[in-house]
Amino acid sequence: MAKIVKRDNRVSEVDIKEIREALEWASKDLEINYLELESHIQSIYTDTITTKDIQNSLITQALAMTTVDEPDWKKLAARLLLMEIYKESNRKIKEKGYYDYVNFVNNAIEKGLYSDEIKKIYSDEELKKASTFINQEYDFEYDYAGMSMLVNRYLIKDRNNVFELPQEMFLTIALMIASTEKKETRLKIAKEIYHHIAGRKISLATPILINLRKPNGNLSSCFITAIDDSLESIFYNITEIAKISKNGGGVGVNLSRIRGTSAEINKTPGASGGVIPWIKIINDTAVAVNQLGKRAGAVTVALDVWHLDIEHFLELQTENGDQRKKAYDIFPQVVVNDLFMERVKENKEWTLFEPNEIRLKYNVEIAELWGEEFKKHYKIFENDNKLKLTQKIKAKELLKKIMKTQIETGMPYIFFKDTVNKTNPNKHDGMIGSGNLCQESFSNFKPTKLNKEILNKEKIQSEYKSGLVHTCNLVSLNLSTLLERKDLEKATKLAVRILDNAIDLTVTPIQESNLHNKIYRTIGVGAMGLADYLAINKLPYRKNKETLIEVNDLFEYIALNAVKSSIELAKERGKYKKYEGSEWSKGILFGKNKKWFRENSNLYSEWEKTIENLEKYGIRNSQLLAIAPNTSSALVQGCSASVLPIFNKFYMDKNAKGVVPIAPPFIKKAFWYYKENKNIPQTDVVEIISTIQQWIDQGISFELVYNLNMEITAKDIYNTIMTAWEKGCKTIYYTRTIQKNSNRMNEKEECVSCAN
Repeated sequence: MAKIVKRDNRVSEVDIKEIREALEWASKDLEINYLELESHIQSIYTDTITTKDIQNSLITQALAMTTVDEPDWKKLAARLLLMEIYKESNRKIKEKGYYDYVNFVNNAIEKGLYSDEIKKIYSDEELKKASTFINQEYDFEYDYAGMSMLVNRYLIKDRNNVFELPQEMFLTIALMIASTEKKETRLKIAKEIYHHIAGRKISLATPILINLRKPNGNLSSCFITAIDDSLESIFYNITEIAKISKNGGGVGVNLSRIRGTSAEINKTPGASGGVIPWIKIINDTAVAVNQLGKRAGAVTVALDVWHLDIEHFLELQTENGDQRKKAYDIFPQVVVNDLFMERVKENKEWTLFEPNEIRLKYNVEIAELWGEEFKKHYKIFENDNKLKLTQKIKAKELLKKIMKTQIETGMPYIFFKDTVNKTNPNKHDGMIGSGNLCQESFSNFKPTKLNKEILNKEKIQSEYKSGLVHTCNLVSLNLSTLLERKDLEKATKLAVRILDNAIDLTVTPIQESNLHNKIYRTIGVGAMGLADYLAINKLPYRKNKETLIEVNDLFEYIALNAVKSSIELAKERGKYKKYEGSEWSKGILFGKNKKWFRENSNLYSEWEKTIENLEKYGIRNSQLLAIAPNTSSALVQGCSASVLPIFNKFYMDKNAKGVVPIAPPFIKKAFWYYKENKNIPQTDVVEIISTIQQWIDQGISFELVYNLNMEITAKDIYNTIMTAWEKGCKTIYYTRTIQKNSNRMNEKEECVSCAN
């Protein structure tokens, strides 16, 4: 960074000219005057200052100078950090920083930082050709928040020093993703993947970014399992949760089959402690078995709204009550059905049941019912006066308890079970009982059952009937960089290909997950940067006609191209194993038949051709689209998170690294078109999310933000939840509140595995 003469690791002479040249380089093509930093250099100079001190001080000062009018200072700060990591990895930033990629790969393998798979697949000649794909200019597009997160979270380090540079990471990942392609085309496809992920058009999920170039890495983000009502199933699943968590996955656990408080066990009345004691064990497992050694495991526990223990469940994380019944490290999720919401609307009674009593008397697993089948059975159970373990409560009062807990703790999440299963393409093969950790990804899952244990000489052998664990790989399209339809089409199709390849590359932590991948091939193409896309197109994030039409057309186009791509892959590689009998095989896409498309879509001719190809070739992936929260990864991508409005137009984020300015990418050009979530009626947000949801076959991880400075009432919150259900939203993720006379939200750490 500066020409220095060192004496005892201290600078005795600093060449200001050299520093100025470095600042001139770092400010290239930026709308700032770097000379404004020169006076700062003079003010901090002492005989004992180190070059590291100078660099850190210049970064801090550049960040402090960042404003809405001059946002490029945060880019200059990023480039100063980039200079430091080039130096740390022994590269020269002013020359071509990326050289001899083959030698770099060999070195990484030799140090045990990379798997040797890349050398088994690609020759040195191919790797040398691939190195020509590298575009160093991509490094210079980051702002400080993005570059800092890239360095601290994703780049591989050797003894705490940065070993790989950003473009080496992206190129290696691209080559590995393309390794399943035919030999004659894989380099061409790797090049396309590289430019899309390095150019921040497609964002990969954290497990792919962290694990793909390492030995035996899990690439899947989301897992959902169900626990059966037996001791064997409970502890079998706790082991499964530990395995998933150890490998960096987020876990959803459905507990609705477990018997409730005071149920009988082995004909002993009142013996059961209900679901809460098991949740506490799951909670402690999440803490004990962390995600890749970096943070506590992330687990959401789900319970149906008819379960006898639902009120205890709602108190898991409240401050008041018996602390022995609390679990503060998991994420509660309430599974809600249409009948309950109808009872709320009509202000009628709701009956809670104990699932084991229902099983014993009716031989029905109530947790596996949904829709009309659930309604039919529920009314029979409700009229059975001989059932002992039931409780009646006003449905509206129970929803109020849910709302109160959400305002106090930010949770429970809400999963609209019937809405989800109505558009489940695989309802012929099971049902979806609850959502994943971030409420955007879900498909069929069921518990594994222990058949018997056999003592064979000195070996104990267990025999299981395999269940299924929902498994999904994720990417997101960065809409702030995909403003043209032709670019969006190409990126969407490539995203589907990336994820289908990832399924063949991953070995997930548990067998039920590998089985799920084989028979369903579920993937989740998501989106981020919608607020930026709308702002640059001069559309407000509000419920108005022009915005809703544009949002609908945009996500219909994404859905169309995702389906097209998966059909093309089916033609090339074969359809998914459970295709026959699915909604896809009946020509029903996103719950819509050909007649619906003919009457409602401007893209009908495209859909018509697509449905014809679907009938001919089938589809490769049973589910295609899921929109993750992307809170932190949006910083890396330099865009707004997910499909939500921005929180603030400009703010300073305080973290362990200091104070970092955050602003959306088009803040200078489109300041007045950015609408802040805290100032938008949440029913407007619900309207936009429900418009998008029509074209997302899984879920959307969307939060509700209640700004109590706007005189929000309980009725407003109630109306928002009811509107979300009526408009067809599938889930509600966090509920965040801004307290009166404050600009801060109650916050929970996002699931890193769902971050793309």
